[in-house]
Order: sequence, then C-alpha cells, then structure tokens
Amino acid sequence: MHPIQTDISDSALITAIRANLCEFYRHVSRSLHEQQFENDRFTRWQAPIAHPWFNGVLSSQPSSPRDRAFVEECIEYFRAKQIVTFTWWMEPHLARSDWEPLLSPYGFGFSDDTPGMAADLEALNESAQTVDRLEVRVVADDVSLRAWAHIFTLGYGLPSDWEHSVYKLAVELGLGFPIRNYLGYWDGEPVATCCHFFGAGVAGIYSVSTLPAARGKGIGTAMTLQAFRKARELGYRIGVLQSSEMGYNIYKKLGLRHLCQIEYFYCALQ
Repeated sequence: MHPIQTDISDSALITAIRANLCEFYRHVSRSLHEQQFENDRFTRWQAPIAHPWFNGVLSSQPSSPRDRAFVEECIEYFRAKQIVTFTWWMEPHLARSDWEPLLSPYGFGFSDDTPGMAADLEALNESAQTVDRLEVRVVADDVSLRAWAHIFTLGYGLPSDWEHSVYKLAVELGLGFPIRNYLGYWDGEPVATCCHFFGAGVAGIYSVSTLPAARGKGIGTAMTLQAFRKARELGYRIGVLQSSEMGYNIYKKLGLRHLCQIEYFYCALQ
C-alpha cells in the first residue's frame, strides 16, 4: 500500500493521475483470479465487460525485441476471448516512444483523447449548490450493488445485456478498500453512481453517471464533490480522474485542473 501523497506539484500530480489508473488495472487483474496474469514486466486483465479499457495489458518496462512473443500471445489470447478491441497501457515513467515501434507493426493505434485531471482536496470549490432531496449512500450490500450496476448501465447508455457483466465485475472488485462505490438517491430513487479507487496514494474517481431523466440538476457535481469530501475525511490530499467530455466543465468547476492526457495503445482484432 502506498503512503498518502501530499506533493501537489504539477509533475507529482501528473504522475499520480497515471499511477492511480495503473493501480486500478492491477486491482482488476488480481480480482479476476481465473484470468489474472502478472509478472515483473506485465499485468493483463480480461473483464466480463466488452469495453477496451476493461481488457488490456499494462507494461512496466520499456519494450525489447523479446517482447514480440508476448505481444503476439496477447493478441491471440484476446482474440480467443472474442474481444473486439483491447488496450495497452504504460506506467507513468514510460513514454509513447518506448512501445510504439514494437506495437505499431501489429496494427496498434494510439490514443491521447482523454483529459487527466487532479485537485488538491484542501482547495476544492465547495460553493457548488447542493441538490435538494439528494442523498449519497455508500454501496454496502448486494441489493445496493445490483442497483448501482443498473444505474451505471443506464447512465452510460450501455447495452442492457451488459448490466449483469457490470454487476459481476463489481462483485469481483469488492465492496471494501481500495474500492468504495456510491449511489445517489434523488427523492428516494437511485439516479446516479460514482466510485472511489484508492491507489498510488491518491483518491481516484471513476464511474460517474446520472440517469438521463435526472441530468441538468447538478447531481453529478454533487456526487463527485461528496466523494472527494469523503476521501478528504479519510486523510487523502489529492483527487484524480479521467474526464469524459460531458463531465469536463463539471470537474473544472469543482477545482480540478487539466494537467495531462491519458495515453494508451489499442488493438482492434479482426
């Protein structure tokens, strides 16, 4: 377990944004015991959700010619699992140039479209208006976890038949540290989700979603702010996340700063 990070310099925050995501993927791999693969150079995960970010490889060292065999093995592994696209990630100390010469000949593309954001939790903009009749609860049992999976699936506009896979993965990841899921109830009905992953000494926010009918009321902002407050109560100084286009202005309003782009490779299997 990493000590809580207190360095709020830009360089430290950029590393923290990327490191938290890498630790999340390690947690995913270790939670999926039958699919787990991890050694001193790579971590690989294959989750029940057919999304590229939930099926991938994390590299912890620069590439070398001997890694070609592993790249080919991974392509065949994910193809056998009928994964349409998988992703290839790098630890924060690695650069695009460390892996692109090896991956590109295999048809890997590169993405840096997702903003990486961070905030000093002691300097949040907490003037955001609270939402009347909104209650944020920690997901602590199977009933609320099933509700969380249902709202997450609807909020992200995922195919309805993904709901069971979302629930199944959430079960594997667990309800205890380093994961904490939140469900937002408006007028007593569940309408929003978010999730904390505590890794690399910082509090990462994931899975922020709101039902279409409940949008435009500030619920997503209130959910994120409440989650960061809870992280601060636990002693965390830094909050990080990867922003969607929809959430970007919300996060800036809360005081998060856009410090980097999330970089990864992806391979579409034919």
